[in-house]
Amino acid sequence: MYTNFQRHLLKELESIKDAGLYKGERIIESPQAAEIVLSTGQKVLNFCANNYLGLSNSKELISAAKSAIDTHGYGMSSVRFICGTTDLHKELEVKIAGFFGTEDTILYAAAFDANGGVFEPLLTSEDAIISDSLNHASIIDGVRLCKAKRYRYENADMEDLESRLAAAQEQRFRIIVTDGVFSMDGNVAPLDRILELAEKYSAMVMVDESHSAGVVGKTGRGVTELFGVKGKVEIITGTLGKAFGGAIGGFTTGKREIIDMLRQRSRPYLFSNSIPPMVAAAGIKMLDIMSESNILQDKLHKNTEYFITGMINLGFDIKPTQSAICAVMLYDAKLSQEFAARLLDEGIYVIGFYYPVVQKDQARIRVQLSAAHNREHLDRAIAAFQKIGKKLGII
Repeated sequence: MYTNFQRHLLKELESIKDAGLYKGERIIESPQAAEIVLSTGQKVLNFCANNYLGLSNSKELISAAKSAIDTHGYGMSSVRFICGTTDLHKELEVKIAGFFGTEDTILYAAAFDANGGVFEPLLTSEDAIISDSLNHASIIDGVRLCKAKRYRYENADMEDLESRLAAAQEQRFRIIVTDGVFSMDGNVAPLDRILELAEKYSAMVMVDESHSAGVVGKTGRGVTELFGVKGKVEIITGTLGKAFGGAIGGFTTGKREIIDMLRQRSRPYLFSNSIPPMVAAAGIKMLDIMSESNILQDKLHKNTEYFITGMINLGFDIKPTQSAICAVMLYDAKLSQEFAARLLDEGIYVIGFYYPVVQKDQARIRVQLSAAHNREHLDRAIAAFQKIGKKLGII
């Protein structure tokens, strides 16, 4: 049987390569930072990491992680309810709740697990999930695992959301689910209007803050801070793998009873190892850093404004954004790949995105800004985009 299946896979892989859409992986031989070293020996500026606050190689986080290895060992070797909880895990959960203004927190191995494990324990076929059309794949997969009736509304379209909420009045409980920042476009969910509709139609709200926590809001508390609605959302999910240090680990934070039920029934929590103590310790230190100073957020916001202004002035088609994500629209999949490859030759590391990661004919290069970037880095990237953009007839 496998011989036939192997032929099928090889044919499919070859067709992907022929279309110029094969996803290769570049090997990094240095810490994650604004400038990285590839296995080829090339030094490049990294503009495609989720390292929004530049903490992935923070000496303070590394020190905290090293200390935790000495005091708590390397790994937990088990799930939480058996023998996998330490004081560091509990302290991190408390600090996350304090950061977002929620009542309690539960940690997961990844944000994908947090989203995958949140719906099924809470909702049944009597209930409804109303989900934004551009929500992350982990939300989509989590919804699929739940028997609740599914409604889908167009991205950030409040008229469409209201029509779905009206239709969902037949169900017992309703929850609106949205990304805080949509990772491919960089736009922010209109959370103030979502909450107004939630109150009007008696619905709960869940927000994935993975790309918004540490990024938007005056102090990086995410979209609930941006819209002045901190503590008014029932469920927030997020990650330690982006702005919060760039390692691994996810979380769900929100109403106490919801978190308690997830501890009892959420399958990714019940059947996956706890994050290593060193990751929890670094997460604690990260939240301390963010609570003590706003320097990193301020620098990130200035870098983002500078870069986007420069790109728009050159004539690039940029998606409207309120985050650290800059979508440079090219619309053609092969063009996005060629553009990214040529930028790498110029020492700028970015990735071209195309279907199925984004909608067909919506290919783009996603540039992600970081507090680790300085003005020279930004100028080099803008100059490289200008050079390649003119060569390829984009600008």
